[in-house]
Amino acid sequence: MVEGFISGLHKSPFHGFSAEFAEHKIYNTGESTRHIDWKLFAKTDKLYTKRYDEETNLRCHLILDNSSSMHYPDKKEFNINSLNKVAFSVLASAAIMNLMKRQRDAVGLSVYSDQYEFYANEKGSERHHHMLLDQLNKALIRGKEAKGTRTYTYLHQIAEKLKRRSLVFLFTDMFQSDLEEQKLFEALQHLRYNKHEVVLFHVYDKEHELDFDFSNSPRRYVDVETGEHIDLYADNIREGYQKAVGDYFQELKLKCGQYMIKYVPADIGESFNNILTTYLVERQKFG
Repeated sequence: MVEGFISGLHKSPFHGFSAEFAEHKIYNTGESTRHIDWKLFAKTDKLYTKRYDEETNLRCHLILDNSSSMHYPDKKEFNINSLNKVAFSVLASAAIMNLMKRQRDAVGLSVYSDQYEFYANEKGSERHHHMLLDQLNKALIRGKEAKGTRTYTYLHQIAEKLKRRSLVFLFTDMFQSDLEEQKLFEALQHLRYNKHEVVLFHVYDKEHELDFDFSNSPRRYVDVETGEHIDLYADNIREGYQKAVGDYFQELKLKCGQYMIKYVPADIGESFNNILTTYLVERQKFG
């Protein structure tokens, strides 16, 4: 059951006289006779009116982290079996948008990095849909300059812009300092406070960022956002790295539970099934 004003395909808690029959109601003197069920009157000799469920729309806002770390691993070209984090997020967002288009739902989009790159509020038109696809396509193009992440800053701004209750999907790799992490959850709580349902898709490259699956030849590891680097052998730190990152992922999951935010790990090496299943489940629950 979904609150909204645009005609869509979802049940509404508000009763009206749209296409889908809900129940009979005893006719009261003075009401319009337009919806009296005359066939039922012929059988029972009592007057009843037909009551229907008003159909309405769902509103969804997609938020895409477009910082430099989201463009890892560096790819010269993309295909369905070779994606970096931002390409995975873009395709997942486009798939959700396509499902919403079929449902005649309203969808909006925000793209940010170290600045607010794009914002569009929720609409359901064909022209709007194509405009959002164009913006998602532009997000795939990585600029030469390193772009950091200011997720919490723009989440607060988005929370202020979303005037009506919405389903909010955030695609980010959650790379920020401890201080920024605390501010991020405060911003997510801002969205929750405004009654939005929030889903955090934690996008990561399991092979490299979680398992640290690199050969043991000497390598230079560079922070794509700050330019800082370190030279080392992968085998020397793999075990400690895996434990630290595993603990961090678990902490994120627990914090999301604490703030009543749905946490969904999204490995770019896997299919989109988990993303789309989450969307379908959350859409069913939203009301």
